[in-house]
Amino acid sequence: MYAIIETGGKQYKVSEKETITIEKLEAEKGAEVTFDKVLVFADGDSLKLGQPTVAGASVAGKVVAQERGERVRVFKFKKRKGYRKAHGHRQWLTRVLITKIQG
Repeated sequence: MYAIIETGGKQYKVSEKETITIEKLEAEKGAEVTFDKVLVFADGDSLKLGQPTVAGASVAGKVVAQERGERVRVFKFKKRKGYRKAHGHRQWLTRVLITKIQG
């Protein structure tokens, strides 16, 4: 059994008892979250495709951690001009343990 959900403008294929890393959700560690935007729901041989979402389907999960991702370095320069500028960025991420998929 699996589902494809949408959160944070991205799509994720999830199964029960799987941990996914998504863009930051405003939820505390240990909080229960529900994803209602289920695009595809598959259970054995049956497959339900949403138009755009599957009616009545939801995915429940538990927030495991709020953390930061890898550092992204941004470096700009112009040759022969002496222009150099460096920036860094670390995205806030949420790790979610998928507990239940309902179709």
